[in-house]
Amino acid sequence: MTRFLERIRTQKPLIHNITNVVVTNFTANGLYAAGASPVMANAKEEVEEMASIANALVLNIGTLSSEQVESMIIAGKAANKAGIPVVLDPVGVGATSFRTESARTILEQVNVSAIRGNVGEIANLAGLSAQVRGVDSMGEFDMDELLSMAYKKIQVPLAVTGELDFITDGKEKAVISNGHPLLTKVTGAGCLLSSVVAAFLAVEKDVFHAVTGAVCYYGIAAEEAASKAKLPGDFQIELLNQLYAVSDDLIAEKSRSVLGKLGSDL
Repeated sequence: MTRFLERIRTQKPLIHNITNVVVTNFTANGLYAAGASPVMANAKEEVEEMASIANALVLNIGTLSSEQVESMIIAGKAANKAGIPVVLDPVGVGATSFRTESARTILEQVNVSAIRGNVGEIANLAGLSAQVRGVDSMGEFDMDELLSMAYKKIQVPLAVTGELDFITDGKEKAVISNGHPLLTKVTGAGCLLSSVVAAFLAVEKDVFHAVTGAVCYYGIAAEEAASKAKLPGDFQIELLNQLYAVSDDLIAEKSRSVLGKLGSDL
C-alpha cells in the first residue's frame, strides 16, 4: 500500500474543517496525531479565504444551522476553484428534513470528492429507504446493492462505515474489516475519520485508494488503542496516541482490506 502516512507527516497538509461543535477539539487533536495541520473556521466572512489556502476541506453537518450551510457552500466553491478535495460528512441525514435538504443542497452546489457516512446516512442522502435515529444508522441493506444504487444516485465516491467498512468509486469496491466496537462509544469517532480521509486525499489524487488507505489506518489505530485501553474514556485518549504511533509498515502488516469490482462477490 502507498506510504500515505509518510507523505502526510512530511507535507503536513492544512485541513480546513467546518464541523460540529461537539467534535471540534477531538478532530483537531486527531489530525495533529496523524501528522496533518487542522484549522477550524466557519464564519462566512473568512471561509472563502481559508479554503483557498488549505489542502483539503471537510464539511460536517453535525450541528447544523442555515448560516453554517451558507459558509459550507462558500468554502466548497472556493475549494473547487483552488482544486483541493472536499469531504462531506452527512451526519444524521434522514433524521430531519432540514438536515437532509441541506446536505443535498451542498451536493448540488459543491463538487464533493468523497462522502463518509454510516448506512442510514448514505441511504437517506441517496433517497433510499432507511430509518435513522439521531445520528445512528438503523437501516438494514444488502451492502452491494446499496453501494451500487447510492453511487448511481449521488455520483460521488462513498465510504460507508460500520461493523464492516465499504468503499466504492462506482467501479472498484473495498471491504475493510479493521476497527473495534469501542469506536461506537466515543463521540466524534466518525467525524474524525472523515477529516482523516481529507488528510489522505490532500496527499493522494487517487480517491479510491486514498479513502481505502484512510479507513484501514483508522481501523488499525482503533484496534491498537483497544488492546491498551478497555474503557471508552481511556480508549478515546489511546486512539489519539495510536493515530500518532501507527506507521505505514504496520498498516501494510495489519490491513484487512479485500478489493474487487462493484457488483462482484468478495
